[in-house]
Amino acid sequence: MLAAAVVIGGSVLALHAAHARPTGITRTELQRNDISVPGREAIQVRVGFEPGAGFGRHTHPGEEVIYVLEGSLEYEIDGKSPVTLHAGEVLFIPAGTVHAARNVGHDHGSELATYIVEKGKPLVTLVE
Repeated sequence: MLAAAVVIGGSVLALHAAHARPTGITRTELQRNDISVPGREAIQVRVGFEPGAGFGRHTHPGEEVIYVLEGSLEYEIDGKSPVTLHAGEVLFIPAGTVHAARNVGHDHGSELATYIVEKGKPLVTLVE
């Protein structure tokens, strides 16, 4: 019985990890620093998207500022029409806003994501 529970538990954790890091997406944390607002921090992450890859609906515990480094990335933000951004373009996503992103181009795409978030909370929360 214990062995079955371990196998099932491991499968659930593996499934959660698969949802947390979709195929074709790389996330490289570049820096994480406390800021002058108590209980908040700034985090910068480079996110890479293989052609056709996407990161599903999710939220962050604070604001996200996106700068597209390369490629053509489409962003879907709840309550708004999808927008496609190209290298050099920017986007602001308010705290707690449900959104998704995917590479709609034929080449690799990437963004620099800067988060101003609550310390100690998960950076990404997936939404069904």
